[in-house]
Amino acid sequence: MRKPFDVVVKNGRWFDGTGAASAVRDLGIRDGEVAAVSARPLPAEGCGRVLDATGRWVLPGFLDIHTHYDAEVLLDPGLRESVRHGVTTVVMGNCSLSTVHATPLDCADLFARVEAVPRGCILDALTAHKTWDSAEEYVAALEKRPLGPNVAAFLGHSDLRAHVMGLGRAVDPGARPTERELRRMDELLAAARTAGLMGLSTMTSPFSRLAGDRHRSARLPSSYATWHEYRRLHRTLRRTGGILQSAPNPAMPLNTLLFLAASAAPGRAPLRTTLLTAIDPKAAPGLATVVTRAAALASRAAGADVRWQHLPVPFELYADGIDLVVFEEFGATAAALHLRTEAERRRLLLDGGFRQRFRREYRHRLPPRAWHRDLYDSEIVACPEPGLTGRSFGRIADERGDHPVDTFLDLVAAHGPRLRWRTTIANHRPAVLDRLAADPTVQFGFADSGAHLRNMAFYNAPLRLLRRVRDAELAGRPILPLERAVHRLTGELASWFGLAAGTLREGDRADLVVVDPAGLDAGLDAYHEAPMEIYGGLSRMVNRNDTAVTAVCVAGEPVYQHGRFADGYGSTRGTGRFLRHDGSTR
Repeated sequence: MRKPFDVVVKNGRWFDGTGAASAVRDLGIRDGEVAAVSARPLPAEGCGRVLDATGRWVLPGFLDIHTHYDAEVLLDPGLRESVRHGVTTVVMGNCSLSTVHATPLDCADLFARVEAVPRGCILDALTAHKTWDSAEEYVAALEKRPLGPNVAAFLGHSDLRAHVMGLGRAVDPGARPTERELRRMDELLAAARTAGLMGLSTMTSPFSRLAGDRHRSARLPSSYATWHEYRRLHRTLRRTGGILQSAPNPAMPLNTLLFLAASAAPGRAPLRTTLLTAIDPKAAPGLATVVTRAAALASRAAGADVRWQHLPVPFELYADGIDLVVFEEFGATAAALHLRTEAERRRLLLDGGFRQRFRREYRHRLPPRAWHRDLYDSEIVACPEPGLTGRSFGRIADERGDHPVDTFLDLVAAHGPRLRWRTTIANHRPAVLDRLAADPTVQFGFADSGAHLRNMAFYNAPLRLLRRVRDAELAGRPILPLERAVHRLTGELASWFGLAAGTLREGDRADLVVVDPAGLDAGLDAYHEAPMEIYGGLSRMVNRNDTAVTAVCVAGEPVYQHGRFADGYGSTRGTGRFLRHDGSTR
């Protein structure tokens, strides 16, 4: 006689993550796996836990394919802000940034300004916990952590380049790696693949810059590489079955074409390539159509396998003063971000020459940038000066008889980070989001979880997509079947990335989320902040959807229920594992 189930999930609408039809089923979980999926009630005698899912959806845990948890996972392995929204697998090491080889000091300079995470927190975390010098040791160190969700990772090219060349040479525009250094990068990338890392992440966009004092405002090391260097690394990826993740330079369309060509391989397996990003920016309304059609054409004509990561919600950003990553794209504001103290920035913002430069950049719409350059479309949400909250900089400027740029700079100079404001830069047109939701060249990702802590919170993006799909179906204008939407958020991603996750069938690991569809309401869009104890109480933007997600299980263990995490979660015991990439789709 078989032993009782450890957990029984009863009477929920079950989705297996493959896109197959959903049905009301009981799930029996034993030893961390789905042992039974039954149309009849499963016995609960002797069962350790019964989860009543009547009227709810039982889904495979979501995958978040674009995070920057590389430092946070060392301090809080539970990664609670993702798990509480149903994410059970996260991918780190994106955008050329990882912590595999570079020193703690180099990693702090690489991550802090690009990802808007306090530099001192990153440095402290790595100084205290970085015990590894190789990819194999890195994986072993993560496996010893009490991981909450499953974790997979890329090797970052900036990390690799800084380690092999030294950070100074890696960001020197005139320096090129020697043949010996190129061979060493090839060797370390191959070793990372052997250790189970998914592949390589690179960065050709020039708008991501270093923090710290040594090389402040230099671009990320990966962006200084030539295509000769990229091609060598691509060959290693192709040979080992790895994946390339990157962010092309949006100001140079040719750069995107090079990635499409790099993926193509007539007569051979293509280099699987996932790129940033398929968004619908206000500054370039046709961008999403262009990039997705280019990827589809490259696939049909040349055998490429390119996907564009897409955030399936409005891209709303918040800023404290001028601290916002999109300002790195403009010479004037990048110069302000280069300065470290509020006093230095204030002097620059009040300078007449600086203001003239900013006005010129504000007026010129070409080339397109991420920020729409419309201060009438930017709302103040907090300001020490009375009467300004809830109003745009443009309207305030009209009342004062000023140029919007001058009003914006006056307020930032006067109040610094105490001036908080918001704007939506992309994904504002529901019809375009609906089209992208069904586009096969699109992958749902780019939440940037664990980064831009004061600027945005997209931890619940999968829930918001499911709400839109459900609402469209109820309104008689379906976007895609709900089963297909679940597949796109789970099994489709896991299969393409070669990860053992994303499905909920007999024999699969029991990583699952129970969703109450009644909780998929306007509360998903609400603004919330919560302190990060691991970062000294820093208040970061979060999501709170405890009525939508009623339970999350990792490896069959209920780790989160009704707004509470299980005792010891992410501290004394772990449920997640490091997912080694198998080099092929499942």
